[in-house]
Amino acid sequence: MNNPPLFLILCTDTHEKLHMGAMMASIAAVSARPVRVLVSMSALLRFRRDLSATERYGASDPASPIHQEGVPDTLELLRQGRAAGDLTIHACSMAMDALQLTLDALEEDLFDGEQGLTSYMIDAQEGQLVVI
Repeated sequence: MNNPPLFLILCTDTHEKLHMGAMMASIAAVSARPVRVLVSMSALLRFRRDLSATERYGASDPASPIHQEGVPDTLELLRQGRAAGDLTIHACSMAMDALQLTLDALEEDLFDGEQGLTSYMIDAQEGQLVVI
């Protein structure tokens, strides 16, 4: 079966939305669907390598199911998807410039590089685009 790629843009800093995006990406990747993630806008700030879990995810509802023991966090879900399937993650080059970030400031071994939104949108014509 031919699986069209999933193109997923993460542009929110809301923990639950980032977690849902990571779950979608990971599940699609392990299901033999190519996944292309572009992290942009305030979402990039949640991927800084110098953050603790509390700083990264903020004060989201501690009763939320995503806080239960054994539930992988957003970063772990993306790493699992990369390890088990065809999942690439790029940082939006315009947002990186605007936020004065470099790839070295982001989570280690998670990003494949930077990509501009224009080229990403051209690539996304071959698959399904979801924006979170």
